[in-house]
Amino acid sequence: MPDLHLYGHPDSGHACKVALALSLAGLAHQTTRIDIWAAPESRPPAFLAVSPFAEVPVLLIDGTAVFQSGAILMELAQRFAVLGGDTPEGLRRGREILMWEANRIGMCLPQLKEARRPGNGGLPAEVIAWLTARYEIDRQNFDRLLGDARFLHGDAPGIGDCAVWGYVQWLEAAGVAPSPAMAGWRADMGALTGMKTPDAFFPT
Repeated sequence: MPDLHLYGHPDSGHACKVALALSLAGLAHQTTRIDIWAAPESRPPAFLAVSPFAEVPVLLIDGTAVFQSGAILMELAQRFAVLGGDTPEGLRRGREILMWEANRIGMCLPQLKEARRPGNGGLPAEVIAWLTARYEIDRQNFDRLLGDARFLHGDAPGIGDCAVWGYVQWLEAAGVAPSPAMAGWRADMGALTGMKTPDAFFPT
């Protein structure tokens, strides 16, 4: 079995994507919780040595560091033939959704969530309106991507589902609502064996 070690934090949707993928794939791993609210230079030296930007997530695979959540998800799918990685079609679907998530829904939701975090200075009203309008388009496109399937990868979840889950789990904290199809998908994701709360993925 490979030696897997994930650095992350429960407030990072990007880290939650990877933790969920590891859990759904049944890949045993260690986790280290990194305080993302502390000054980057104060983070553990072992983490700083493997994280180019002092950011989570970082996954060590047999000592080799992989950073950026999308890259980690693709590495897991390809290396271990899990979560869509067992077929060329599944890998292609995963890449398509990861690219869409990173450029669209995964861009607006973290900003909206952060703007509403207590103690944060917030964002100008016109920026909130722009991000919300982007999300509303993304919500419609999510429905198109899901279609009549249970998951974005079809009958079973894949890396694309893990990527989108990262911040769609926190729609209410971002001040937006799901479509009915998205609400059904969230319920199905939440019922999966291997699903945990963010704090359970990254215990203290």
